[in-house]
Amino acid sequence: MTYPPLSMIINGQRVSGEGRRTHAVVNPATGEVLAELPLASAADLDRALEVAAEGFALWRKAPAQQRAAVLNRAAALLVERQEDLARAATLEQGKTLAETRIEVMMCAGLFQFYAGEVHRIYGRALVRPTGTRSIVTHEPVGPVAAFAPWNFPLGNVGRKLGAPVAAGCSVILKAAEETPASALGVLQCLLDAGLPPQVAQAVFGVPDEVSRHLLGSPVIRKLSFTGSTVVGKHLAKLAADDMKRTTMELGGHGPVLVFADADLQRALDTVVASKYRNAGQVCVSPTRFIVEEPVFDAFVEGFVSRAAAIRVGNGLEEGVQMGPMANARRPEAMERLIGDAVARGAKLHTGGQRIGNAGFFFAPTVLSDVPLDAEIMNEEPFGPVALINRHADADAMIAEANRLPYGLAAYAWTEGHANRARVAAEVEAGMLGINTTMIGGSDSPFGGIKWSGHGHEDGPEGLMACLVTKTIHEA
Repeated sequence: MTYPPLSMIINGQRVSGEGRRTHAVVNPATGEVLAELPLASAADLDRALEVAAEGFALWRKAPAQQRAAVLNRAAALLVERQEDLARAATLEQGKTLAETRIEVMMCAGLFQFYAGEVHRIYGRALVRPTGTRSIVTHEPVGPVAAFAPWNFPLGNVGRKLGAPVAAGCSVILKAAEETPASALGVLQCLLDAGLPPQVAQAVFGVPDEVSRHLLGSPVIRKLSFTGSTVVGKHLAKLAADDMKRTTMELGGHGPVLVFADADLQRALDTVVASKYRNAGQVCVSPTRFIVEEPVFDAFVEGFVSRAAAIRVGNGLEEGVQMGPMANARRPEAMERLIGDAVARGAKLHTGGQRIGNAGFFFAPTVLSDVPLDAEIMNEEPFGPVALINRHADADAMIAEANRLPYGLAAYAWTEGHANRARVAAEVEAGMLGINTTMIGGSDSPFGGIKWSGHGHEDGPEGLMACLVTKTIHEA
């Protein structure tokens, strides 16, 4: 397919050219430039803010039936355009077509869910003496500045747009400059479904410039950010100056507790596929494998054989199981982190190097016996590397799972009811999968604790995050 033309979208109009700075969008499988993306000027951002204020005044009054109809029609358009959207996402991000096709359906499912939730923005009446009345209502928070990363270029954009639109907010979307066509495609589905053009805008630019400009404006009343902990802390400080509400989905370092009573073959078949999904560039990726001593050797052997058999290549090719990393920065980070771990005594079983001379391919990697002072044990690797360490018992395993300041997703594999109950009670994470890595769903809140952020997307909680509560007392 031909890569689509790029622009910004402000008030329903495609904005590009006119001497604006540009960003080269690169195909990570080949290293070739796909297109030049126009970047916003200060005047563009001011115009987006002006339109967002108009959009909020309009959309907050839209009845539930209208909001739901737009979301349902947009979901249908996403399904209709699935192949074009998926191919554009694979071209600019690198993951396999199988994965991007699933992302389109994830986005459609989320829009459908929020179309239903629109009708369930309930308030309540409090018990009061006759002649008086007290009610609790929920109202849209206001214009939202939404920042989406490149690792799920379709799904994350759906999250950033779906909840504000359902709640009656307007939104200015700043998606990743690496993956603009995906973001524009999702937004266009909403506009083609009848969303008033003032309600949702898409801008691109130098990230710090855009964030400071948008968050410095009183028009914006909420920040929704998915990305690294370092950037998230920076944006939270900017938002605090104007007391803007925030939803922050930040980094993780997913612990996986494998107990001696686990079904090892089932666990390995599941976690290896999950580990190397999207080349490990997943915030909830299982990464630190905390294995009980009696099954350690068998687990490592099974993991290495499966990892070494993964077919790596261009995500557009049939049969490919893992595509390239998304940009040139990621292989460099892998080499640095893996090299440090091996220098400190970690055992490299497979992988550990780039593949080929074109694009940003990196081999599926397995390390074991990794010292805790290695950088990779403390810094989220965000790549195709699994870290497998042995532990004496449940006490040591849970202590290691909770050692880091992150708390996004965690996993455990065990057949024992006592282990399940203990893990559920003691492991510190916003999401926990026991004998599964399927921890997301349109009706399920997605978010973390500690340095992994606060607030939720998806589920009723994602909608409520775009609403404010008002209590009204009458006498």
